[in-house]
Amino acid sequence: MCTVTYIPVSNHSFFLTSNRDEKQVRLRAEEPKWHKFASGNLLFPKDGNAGGTWMALHENGNAMVLLNGGFVNHVSLPPYRKSRGLIFLDVFDHPRPVDAFEQIHLHKIEPFTLVIRQAEQLFEARWDGQEKSILELDASAAHIWSSVTLYSNDIIEKRKAWFQAFQKEYKETGSKEILHFHRFAGDGDGSNDVLMNRNNEMLTVSITQLHRKQELSFMHYLDLQDGRLYSQEFNHTITQLHA
Repeated sequence: MCTVTYIPVSNHSFFLTSNRDEKQVRLRAEEPKWHKFASGNLLFPKDGNAGGTWMALHENGNAMVLLNGGFVNHVSLPPYRKSRGLIFLDVFDHPRPVDAFEQIHLHKIEPFTLVIRQAEQLFEARWDGQEKSILELDASAAHIWSSVTLYSNDIIEKRKAWFQAFQKEYKETGSKEILHFHRFAGDGDGSNDVLMNRNNEMLTVSITQLHRKQELSFMHYLDLQDGRLYSQEFNHTITQLHA
């Protein structure tokens, strides 16, 4: 859950893409499927170890993605009370996940960052292990995040420069162009390129992309461990008609 880009297309349309960097020894995640929760149906890939997730779409149109770490790299002090991927689902199972983040008890939870697209607003919610922070961002502008647990400030700034160069090169971007950035952006340093690999021990294991549109949304999941691409689509109009 370590490199995320957000690219708006219009008030009702955007791309949210996440490279998941994990230890090779972790179990493989399940491809995105729909799951029934109290607040409605949620579409997400499921972590193979704890059963949580790092990215999801709610049938109401909300979307959210997780990155490890808060503002700075922290010292991990397990045992923690609950995995961040399960906390993710606790927060997202709510009509207004920003409100849920404000209310949730996070004592003994490892630091994390949530990027939340709620209705037509964009938020960055962080837990640093002691305090919560919520910042509303410009939903009409593109953004990139890199996990502070894996990347130094210098590398994070370098990745922002790659992203800015990508935006200048492609005035109009679609799914293919964004996935190309998430697979090939960098300067040849495998330890810090967007698709990273650190001695086959810590590496990018998947890329998940959500294309949220007003009526029909898509989630694409590229499993880099078996090379397969999984896709799901969702018609929001049908949900609204049956609401």
